Amino acid sequence: MKYIGSKARICKDILPLILRDKEKHEVYIEPFAGGMNTICEVSGIKRIASDINPYLISMWENVVYKDFKLPPDLSRDFYMEIKKDKSLHPPWVAGWAGFNCSYNGGFFRGYAGLTKTKEGFRDYQKEAVNNVLSQKEKLKGVEFLNKNYLDLNIPKNSLVYCDPPYKDVTHYGEKFDSDKFWSWVKDISIHSKVFISEYTAPSEFECIWEQELTSSLSRKNKTSVERLFTLKNE
Repeated sequence: MKYIGSKARICKDILPLILRDKEKHEVYIEPFAGGMNTICEVSGIKRIASDINPYLISMWENVVYKDFKLPPDLSRDFYMEIKKDKSLHPPWVAGWAGFNCSYNGGFFRGYAGLTKTKEGFRDYQKEAVNNVLSQKEKLKGVEFLNKNYLDLNIPKNSLVYCDPPYKDVTHYGEKFDSDKFWSWVKDISIHSKVFISEYTAPSEFECIWEQELTSSLSRKNKTSVERLFTLKNE
């Protein structure tokens, strides 16, 4: 699924590092699961996907377990109606419209439908349907939770992958408290193995992988260095 900050492009590079010792762990958890592009490629271990957005989690639950029929041609008028008052519609419908009928997978960040491009017409919603359906079977067995990462119960001996809103990156909406997040990571690292995607990290953490990428959100082909961190061994 197209989603702001998605790790779909680097999943094949970082997952072997994250899952290297998965047999030693009880459960795999993603506190910022978002578009599910990473967790859908994990197998052979109990999986928990959590996200703070209730519409997103409701959408995934309905797609994976209740066979919610994906609308391939949601109109601009209906999109704007849902955006104006989400409470008038089932939460999974608001989740679908907000993320999959918007540009770049941002929640209600501008209607995306059948659009004329330099190469011809592009059907963004049909692409979204195909993307989500390609993930559906892979997500069977995942437990979906709608929680703030701070409220998650992380069992001992868990394998945790965090892809939080990046520090000083504004396109996620509400300001994210990175200092509180890193403190939380240190706390749960006492009993579990934690990996974090970010550009930078506090000095107590080591970078175990990095790669320069061109941002899919930038029209100026801006590049940045994606990194994967974990707490240093004392």
